[in-house]
Amino acid sequence: MLQRYWFGDVDEQECRAAGTDPAALAERAATLRTGMESYVPIDWEVARDCGVVRTREEYVDLLRSVCTALARKKIAQSYQGRDVELLQMVRMLDELDNVINLLQERAAEWYQVTNPSFSRKYRSLPARKMLGIIRKGARGGLSDAAEEIERLAGTRSRLMREVSARADEVMPNTSALIGGLVAARLLSRAGGLSALARMPGSTIQVLGSERALFSHLRGGTPPPKHGIIFQHRRVHNAPREVRGRVARVLAAKLAIAARLDYYRGEAVPEFLKDAQVRIDEAGVTA
Repeated sequence: MLQRYWFGDVDEQECRAAGTDPAALAERAATLRTGMESYVPIDWEVARDCGVVRTREEYVDLLRSVCTALARKKIAQSYQGRDVELLQMVRMLDELDNVINLLQERAAEWYQVTNPSFSRKYRSLPARKMLGIIRKGARGGLSDAAEEIERLAGTRSRLMREVSARADEVMPNTSALIGGLVAARLLSRAGGLSALARMPGSTIQVLGSERALFSHLRGGTPPPKHGIIFQHRRVHNAPREVRGRVARVLAAKLAIAARLDYYRGEAVPEFLKDAQVRIDEAGVTA
């Protein structure tokens, strides 16, 4: 019975070597599909008898080179995915949000030290107005810092638009259901489009609510009904008594949409039309 190994083909009568080029052997290894029920493990001496190597050290060195070449190929392939850049864009957007929020809080605290009348009333204003007040009333470094925060906020706004547009390309069905920005955040939390496409609707529904879920498991608090998808208007605008049902139906349709995005890569109008109807029906109160 012929057995295929990374270094060559072996049967009861002979061994046919596949060469000694690590790149070619890595290509060969990537195509091997041998079931464990029929796999026959062998010693390195078989590779020696094939003429591939002369010593065990050479066998180990060649095998290491093949594994390294195979790993590099897989890494290169993973970076060619359509969702890879979007993933990094969302993570940059999240970091910008964290930095801007932290700097705004620090600027408000600094300004309040020098201007005690800058009370909580002003700090509750929209960030842009609050920063405008600080920039006009402050001097020196604080004024410069407020200006830089405003510049960062502009960068965040432009990046948000880019993320949404990119999500429309990479995840056309998912984006059509919940918008590009929320779809991109789902993708980021899942770790990629392939991972999101493998998730059931029940997981997508609570994706992003891990703290509430752990609290439920440890302390018996009410289980979370939604995670990231709460950011979409269909969920947070739904009446409280049907919000959980809307989230459940939406998540089920998102699971299908993610699979369509991953395997087809294009919008499916028939599915989107039916999904919109089902989600709308879920939001109707009794």
